[in-house]
Amino acid sequence: MSGESIACGAPDVLKGVEDGGLEGIWNYDDPRTVGVNLGIARGEHTGSFVTPLIKYAPSPLPDQKELSIMRRFPLKNSLLAVAAFAAFTAFGPAAQAADLKIGVAEALSGGAAQYGTAIRNGFELAVAEINAAGGINGNKIELVIADEQGKKEEAINVFKKLIFQDKVLMVFGPTLSNSAQAADPIAQAAKTVAFGTSNTADGITSIGDHIFRNSVTEADVLPETIKTAVKNAGIKKVAVLYGNDDVFTKSGYDNFKKALDDLKIPVTTTETFAKGDVDFKAQLTKIKASGADAIVLSALLAEGAPIMVQARQLGLNVPIIGGNGMNSVKIFELAKGQSDNLYVGSPWSSSNATPENTKFIKAYTEKFKMAPDQFAAQAYDAMYIAAQALKNVKVSGDLAADRAAVREALPSVKHTGATGAFQFRRANDKSGKPAGYDAQQLPIVSVTKGSEFVITK
Repeated sequence: MSGESIACGAPDVLKGVEDGGLEGIWNYDDPRTVGVNLGIARGEHTGSFVTPLIKYAPSPLPDQKELSIMRRFPLKNSLLAVAAFAAFTAFGPAAQAADLKIGVAEALSGGAAQYGTAIRNGFELAVAEINAAGGINGNKIELVIADEQGKKEEAINVFKKLIFQDKVLMVFGPTLSNSAQAADPIAQAAKTVAFGTSNTADGITSIGDHIFRNSVTEADVLPETIKTAVKNAGIKKVAVLYGNDDVFTKSGYDNFKKALDDLKIPVTTTETFAKGDVDFKAQLTKIKASGADAIVLSALLAEGAPIMVQARQLGLNVPIIGGNGMNSVKIFELAKGQSDNLYVGSPWSSSNATPENTKFIKAYTEKFKMAPDQFAAQAYDAMYIAAQALKNVKVSGDLAADRAAVREALPSVKHTGATGAFQFRRANDKSGKPAGYDAQQLPIVSVTKGSEFVITK
């Protein structure tokens, strides 16, 4: 990276000291050092004092290995020169300007890209603000962003690259719960924090104590969504429609079913679909014939939006109660003219006029020329949560120790941001032992009206 400060020890650089000057060879193991010119000049005090100066070549040749000495001066005591150079590399600007590398593994292409792109935008906005304000204890955050395509196999590959090759401090992502169940165990085994901002399925944080999320679980949100919809729309009986081949949509179904059982709301029929389906008329025709007052829908946008459109085309104009996957402004585009009367729950709403949320919406809209959604807001807040933890971490350069310090600093963070007041809640693994950390936040229920999410109680 052009312009990045690089620390090195004197033994790596200085291979010999001659009367009248220094001969230096750079440490070839770090490709960033290629093309760096080191100038050593006499200081103003004594003949044996040296002040090293580093200049950076903007476009070094890949095979340039030698360190050129820009100026040569006789040194009365070459050992003192070496000591001075070593002191510089230990305490000078090169040791102070290291970036804090944070990995971002999100679906930037494929069917989940509408979520992943918003998430990436939220991270980038937060990092721009944090770095402009001076960074973290003087260090800037550097995002290492990779496209995991919304696929389990690619999420695994991306996690491996970020953790073992890019050597990031922590990883945000992946986008979908399916991918998180596959990739998060890699982070857990590597003792590296994996922080989900959009994973709401059951069991994600039970993977281990390095797994965090600020996305409120479906188990916390869906009961409130159903209660609010039932109260406002006079719902007596419902039909259920869900994706049966996805961790998130199946988890949503399980939580919807429990909430309906608890509220003693009859289910007229339960229908399923698979990822990639485009024609839902058969299921919707059965639902219409069942006389349901509403459709409880556990789906991602790729299937959920056409389900809404086809339901309205069939004259099925009942309320639709959706899960986290339906809570996106993209629904107004993908189900244009057919998106009204959708109930969703989330800790975030564009109608929530807190100072933090107003600031976020204004900044996001100005930067990206579009309105944010829940996923952008959660990513934005997640970066600030991580930044607060990093302020309490003394980065040592020992990657394992620094990763452990991040893990220890995160659980105690409390933050008020675009999504409101936030803190972590400890989760348990399948045996009941403490594991990762879930979000402790209250959901807000909204209903779509005229291409807007309107808070309803």
